[in-house]
Amino acid sequence: MLTIKQLTENVEAVVRGLEKKRFSNAREAVTKVLEADNRRKLAQKELDALLAEIKMLSKTIGVHMKNGEAKLAESAKHAVAEIKARTGELEAAMFQAEEDRKQLLYSIPNLPYEEVPEGRSAEDNVVVSTGGRYRDLPENPLPHWELAKKYNLIDFDLGVKIAGAGFPVYIGQGARLQRALINFFLDEARVAGYVEIMPPTVVNAASGYGTGQLPDKEGQMYHCEEDDLYLIPTAEVPVTNIYRDVILREDELPIKNCAYTQCFRREAGSYGKEVRGLNRLHEFSKIEIVRIDKPEHSAQSHREMLDHVESLLRKLELPYRILRLCGGDMSFTAAICYDFEVYSKVQDRWLEVSSVSNFDSYQANRLQCRYRSADKKIHLCHTLNGSALALPRIVAALLENFQTPDGIHIPKALQPYFGAEMIK
Repeated sequence: MLTIKQLTENVEAVVRGLEKKRFSNAREAVTKVLEADNRRKLAQKELDALLAEIKMLSKTIGVHMKNGEAKLAESAKHAVAEIKARTGELEAAMFQAEEDRKQLLYSIPNLPYEEVPEGRSAEDNVVVSTGGRYRDLPENPLPHWELAKKYNLIDFDLGVKIAGAGFPVYIGQGARLQRALINFFLDEARVAGYVEIMPPTVVNAASGYGTGQLPDKEGQMYHCEEDDLYLIPTAEVPVTNIYRDVILREDELPIKNCAYTQCFRREAGSYGKEVRGLNRLHEFSKIEIVRIDKPEHSAQSHREMLDHVESLLRKLELPYRILRLCGGDMSFTAAICYDFEVYSKVQDRWLEVSSVSNFDSYQANRLQCRYRSADKKIHLCHTLNGSALALPRIVAALLENFQTPDGIHIPKALQPYFGAEMIK
């Protein structure tokens, strides 16, 4: 969440940034936060004064007792009791003001960086680069859901029977392709210096609040009500929360973690070809990369993460493009975000396979993820994360772009993991 310092230093800049994110009632929201903070400050000021008065009166009670001035001592005791009653009221008022301020801050998104384009939706995102190879396809090429059926790779109907729409069952070579991609992505992350984590796939509410999924995305998360636990939408949540309420040493940064998990999302979007097959699922596999860094180095970390994701797409020989998201299409928590998309000639559309975001200090402030610098001062870290990569649309793109009359070719980099050159 935003810090009070950010809000008070330049209110107009904050309002402009929130409006760039298409956050409604930005000025009103900021005003309410500052009003709550002012109530807390006034209560604190009065409480401090009363506590000082209690301290002074307590000393006089001892003096009066020593001097045999029982009535004066009793009067001072009565005054202390009255003041203490008032301090209780002020403590309650401070607690309420702090709680009001926190809940208001939870409802306000992160501020976008200056280089984030203006815009309302995905149509306003900016293509910053393209790459990869466009392959010649056979006559009458098939979409991935038909290829999956033809080669018995994925059974979507069986998934409906077991769980419901959006929960595919991978079979035989389809399951092996999934496992090959998972191991390939994890090995590439390890070579790039990421330490692998195997986290839980359920988290408590504190973890959801820490990374900003709660309360913003509560309706999109699967909630186990009896235990008050949430199925994770991405490994970002448990991995980043490792560093909640932690003060790191400066020489530990940057921290680089990666994790493979299943991911769960209730919201599955619209109907039709946009969500057909693997295009959008309720459960899917993903490898996530997460970094914790110093503010002055986080932009470099972001660049390195972008380069890492791009290298994966190059090695998979897929046509891709990189977009800088506009303010209106960015996530609630991101300060800047780039999306990677691969092209499906069969579907005639671009498929998002990764988002790589820098959250600045927004998540770190929620998490109280900090580091101690060489001068012993405590600072908020910056947090970053990205998909490297999400599997469903990568699988869809591989099946569609590598189909031949004789089967589906496996990219050279993936062949040692898959154990064959073709799916037949």
